[in-house]
Amino acid sequence: MHTDTERCVRAVRSKDARFDGVFFTAVRTTRIYCRPSCPVAPPKPENMEFHPSAASCQRAGFRACKRCRPDTSPGSPQWNVRADAVARAMRLIQDGVVDREGVPGLARRLGWSTRQIERQLLAELGAGPLALARAQRAQTARVLVETTPMPLGEVAFAAGFSSIRTFNETVREVFALTPGELRARAARPAGRQAPAPGAITLRLPFRAPLEPSNLFGHLAATAVPGVEEWRDGAYRRTLNLPYGHGVVALAPRADHIACRLSLTDPRDLTHAISRCRRLLDLDADPVAVDERLRADPLLAPLVDAAPGRRVPGSVDPAEFAVRAVLGQQVSTAAARTHAARLVAAHGTPVDDPEGGLTHLFPEPGALAALDPETLALPRSRRTTLLTLVRALADGSLPLGPADDREEARARLLALPGFGPWTTEIIAMRALGDPDAFLPGDLGVRRAAEGLGLPSTPAALTARAAHWRPWRAYAVQYLWATDTHPINHLPS
Repeated sequence: MHTDTERCVRAVRSKDARFDGVFFTAVRTTRIYCRPSCPVAPPKPENMEFHPSAASCQRAGFRACKRCRPDTSPGSPQWNVRADAVARAMRLIQDGVVDREGVPGLARRLGWSTRQIERQLLAELGAGPLALARAQRAQTARVLVETTPMPLGEVAFAAGFSSIRTFNETVREVFALTPGELRARAARPAGRQAPAPGAITLRLPFRAPLEPSNLFGHLAATAVPGVEEWRDGAYRRTLNLPYGHGVVALAPRADHIACRLSLTDPRDLTHAISRCRRLLDLDADPVAVDERLRADPLLAPLVDAAPGRRVPGSVDPAEFAVRAVLGQQVSTAAARTHAARLVAAHGTPVDDPEGGLTHLFPEPGALAALDPETLALPRSRRTTLLTLVRALADGSLPLGPADDREEARARLLALPGFGPWTTEIIAMRALGDPDAFLPGDLGVRRAAEGLGLPSTPAALTARAAHWRPWRAYAVQYLWATDTHPINHLPS
């Protein structure tokens, strides 16, 4: 996109928010970079240059605009759509892998050499993995500076910087402000309530439109007691994070998602934000999705009635895989009951003074040795569950942001008790595949028949070829024709 100068200029002149995060506009005369929808008067075309990432702008010596704050743009939707190694690398960098494991750790997860990673990312994004991670650290630091009373020295290390000097230099270079000036600019207005101690409050941006009913309705209706809940207009859940645990509350607003995080270790902030964005599918491009689906005359009325539906994701692929097995051939209520029993018996207890959350969902290692006779499941499903958790625990079934989706599908299908429905629901919600499809799902078939679409799996799959690569979103629109609680925001 950033190489198409004419198209980029048109997007900047029209202040098209669809391209926020897809490319960035750098102004040569002011040495400032902006998002395409920046509200200021657009510069002359001859003074513009376009970059594929904020890190590329910073590497070229531009600083972030104080008006549109391009560093807070939604992530590019192409990293969710694409399955190549560059996209997998970007998903890992967004997950904070470079901060925790360095570039060698990133290379090891991808099966590349560090030189290959540098070359590929530099060619496509204008910045290497360290520069991309540095840009992300700068944004994490900004959030901590502006939303918490944490001492600036602690902010530096919590954001992933190796020294306070590097932190100060980076913040000045990226934002043209010192950390102290950033905090002063974000001073809380008089009369506005201060956050609870230890809480981090921030806004998660997205590309409009966003239809919250099926997104939050699905999360609330399938919530596992003790791990998730709907309270005071927000979806709340516990998070198992690299340096500790946390609790997040997410609430839909007109132009953002209100996010409130309580973390035992602030170094987990980047990772927690990344998980929340994947959970709510906030980096999607709803205009592109709806445009493709609207081209089908039988889907068009559903899209026009509620544009911007998202695919509910997961904060932990392994957790969702376990829950998918527990939900095989049972109702939503029964699946919640089975999961709640597993959590009460094997989950790690946590404190939640503000609500009713009690546990972290148990990790595969904690479930690998459980006694199958303690599971109130059919014998075949016990075998399926135990085989799954053991494969997850020993690493033979990797499910993560960097893992190849087709390879994961093949490994899942090789496990006993895994058919197309379970495999595709995991690909859709745990692996974030926007083209995952469930032609055999009862709700999908019922909706298809009601709309006049083919209702047999083979015929529906053939018809759905026109919806690619957005078939997972078509499933959301089809499911939404039902009156099931997953399609409605709780009162």
